[in-house]
Amino acid sequence: MKLEKLTKEAGGRSGRRYHDACGAAHGLDLVGERWALLVVRELMFGPRRFGDLKGDLCGISANVLTQRLEGLEAAGIVRRRKLPPPASVQVYELTGWGYEAQPVFEVLGRWAARSPQHDPSLPISAVSVMMSLRTMFDADAWRASGGEELDVGFVFGEQAFRARIADDELSNVRVEGEAALADCAVVFVGAPVAVPQFVYGKRPLAEMEAEGSLAVTGDRAATDRFQTWFGLPEKAGA
Repeated sequence: MKLEKLTKEAGGRSGRRYHDACGAAHGLDLVGERWALLVVRELMFGPRRFGDLKGDLCGISANVLTQRLEGLEAAGIVRRRKLPPPASVQVYELTGWGYEAQPVFEVLGRWAARSPQHDPSLPISAVSVMMSLRTMFDADAWRASGGEELDVGFVFGEQAFRARIADDELSNVRVEGEAALADCAVVFVGAPVAVPQFVYGKRPLAEMEAEGSLAVTGDRAATDRFQTWFGLPEKAGA
């Protein structure tokens, strides 16, 4: 009974466990509640304020977000802290163990993208876009086009990210402000959903710029090559 009580407290699930020794089952005990895994996703690029998390998780209520954060904190996946002055605000961040879940998103995202029911036109957060680019980067296509090292910036409203393509992989990080992107060869500016439309939907850049959904500064030839380095996997058969 004591072991069961501790497990309930650690997972914050109040008895809604699978009671299965399988590691995957226990993983679902920890992050299987609706929204829990997406909260973890949104913290993969660093600390976030409560309001920022709620804004990027389309459809979540403040009450549910509070419950998920409390459960993840009890499980040792998330912690909260107060930023030093002048910010002095509370943020949530992943623990070291929490960050170890990153490969789960890459494998799950690539697998689920093969579903015939996957709808890429639905809303998507900036973090989701960055994780998607990391997951779907095609190193073979990159090498075939010359294998150039490239630094690319992304500005989504108040959020900015920097990606580096080198050594057969794409790595990316959140940065503070557009000034951190000054030396990038290419910088994309727009809503998060515009980047997947460009790289996966292969929409012409001129068309997107004309309608105002995406703006790009920098090397246009490199931008065109960048578009060819990504693709969604084939859909699974019936």
